[in-house]
Amino acid sequence: MTVANRFRVPSILARRLDELGVSAADVLRRAGLPAGLLDQEKIHVSTEELFALYRGVGEASRDPAIGLKLGTEPRFERYDAICMAAVSARSLRDALQRLARYKQLVCPEELIVTDRGDECRVQFKWLLAEETEPHVLVDICFARVLDIARRGAGERVVPKRIDLRFAPANRKMYQADFGCAATFEARQNAIVFRKADVDRAFVTHNADLFAIVAPQLEAELTQALASKALGEQVKGLLKRLIAGRRPGIEEVAKELRLSSRTLQRRLTEEGASFQQLLQEARRELARHYLLYSSLELNETAYLLGYEDAPSFFRAFHEWEGSTPGDWRARHAKAAEGLRAAAS
Repeated sequence: MTVANRFRVPSILARRLDELGVSAADVLRRAGLPAGLLDQEKIHVSTEELFALYRGVGEASRDPAIGLKLGTEPRFERYDAICMAAVSARSLRDALQRLARYKQLVCPEELIVTDRGDECRVQFKWLLAEETEPHVLVDICFARVLDIARRGAGERVVPKRIDLRFAPANRKMYQADFGCAATFEARQNAIVFRKADVDRAFVTHNADLFAIVAPQLEAELTQALASKALGEQVKGLLKRLIAGRRPGIEEVAKELRLSSRTLQRRLTEEGASFQQLLQEARRELARHYLLYSSLELNETAYLLGYEDAPSFFRAFHEWEGSTPGDWRARHAKAAEGLRAAAS
């Protein structure tokens, strides 16, 4: 779990829809949401409502590029504090780390960055989802990351490719907007950059701007984290940090602004241990990957930070009393039903 359990919808959404010729009233009607939802000063929705909202956007607009347009903000002054923190970073990698950290304030969603070879994969995971995320929402997320990458670099950064789970559609649109190949019917949605582009210095790096926006973000994050049991905080951080490696207690302690010794002591006081929480995080992520993705088992093992597939198989058998393949097969029917209902 992350800090937030509901999504905070940007208050500017209604204005952006109007600018793009989309009726907010029509969107909400199609989504089955309250007519005055987007007029509220603070808009909070569940994962199910968020998915319905963006499905409604797609249906009301009839523009296949609506998500790409909503995810690209040409006016810097309309960036929210989180995007400002990202674009003022040293590099895209630093920006992604900031996005991942502060997203905890606004939604039960994780941004996962995984390096493999000369590639850097960026993925979004909706932690409380029981259905497939709508295409429009995927487009918004990827377009926003690319918008920050291009603004930060000061030029047209081109991803290596984008991987999309849905069936081939509007290939030329994606290739024109992202400037790269689009792979459809992929195992997972991902925008893939070259590592050199991820580590390139941002021309917009601005420590003074970050010094302005960071204190409020950090204060909100500290307050939100304080309302959670420490063990849940640690487990949530571990889920975000694992992504192909095995984070240590020192890294988690740094995220929580604690010393390793203090973190270990406080976990002990709660009757928990770092290794126990690491195993729980891996187990919960494993179940999620097996149920809601078509990742091969060796890829799942890699994402969970295991050195090899047999190590993952042994651990999973201890958790569930069966192999990952058998467990996935038993639950495949239920998972397929959820995906079918969302299509």
